[in-house]
Amino acid sequence: MLQTEELSSEASAWLADRCELVRCATDDPRFFDLLLRAQGLVVRTYTRVDRALLQRAPRLRVVGRAGVGLDRIDQQACQERSVHVVHTPDANTQAVAEFVLALLLDATRPRLTLDKPIDQRSWNALRGELIAPNQLSELRLGVLGMGRVGSRVARIARAIGMDVAFHDIASIPQAQQHGAASASLDELLERSDVLSVHIDSRATNKRFCNAAFFARCKPTLLFINTARGLVVDDLALAAFLRDNPRAKALLDVHDPEPFPEGYPLLGLPNAHLSPHIAAATATAHANMSWVVRDVWRVLSEGA
Repeated sequence: MLQTEELSSEASAWLADRCELVRCATDDPRFFDLLLRAQGLVVRTYTRVDRALLQRAPRLRVVGRAGVGLDRIDQQACQERSVHVVHTPDANTQAVAEFVLALLLDATRPRLTLDKPIDQRSWNALRGELIAPNQLSELRLGVLGMGRVGSRVARIARAIGMDVAFHDIASIPQAQQHGAASASLDELLERSDVLSVHIDSRATNKRFCNAAFFARCKPTLLFINTARGLVVDDLALAAFLRDNPRAKALLDVHDPEPFPEGYPLLGLPNAHLSPHIAAATATAHANMSWVVRDVWRVLSEGA
């Protein structure tokens, strides 16, 4: 068994008790020699499992993705080689939804903490400066993509009094709408004060949020992306932010990661960039790491 990225120590130990587990990053000189005899491969965020890799893994029977998205795993190529693919689709739903709420509050509720006494005049000045222009309950949240995370975000937003609408290419059962209203894409973009993106990385979603997309949005839009970096046209978003200084973009995912010098959104005062940390809770990391159970199940059933 070959593990290319970090898992929780408990999950790694559990798997190591059942098979020979070797931890080796893909840029390690030993990697492809180890891959030749590996029956299982456990990956996280940045390992690409494509046809070229599979051709160098003749004994591979299962790939375990400790996470949600499978965009770095060529599922068709795996199927053709009878390689099972397992992942943890609901492992980080709560963590990402909480992160979206944190971004919302950071963007709408100015606040600070005091570490020393101040006089009455300064006290009063601070209280005047830190008045939020809106409460969340006065804003309309648009959810683009009503899957696991999108529906959880909608549920949280409705619970704190926001008006919530969503758009999805699939028909969403009433029980999963959590009081949000279905909307066309045009309506969602034109009427949303806040837009939270939760669409996947299928080919038709690449650069989905492009110049035409942003042209339909409010000039004061708060745009949040915790889904996939490739769904946003960075140049188009940068132009939108420059043309609309009251708009903001809060981006946790990027294409590529890490982004290089010259990334179009760097240096824009209304673009706030974080290093792919929406799922960064100990609980979510543990949940994702336990993909090892499914990996071992596949190997055991075929033994």
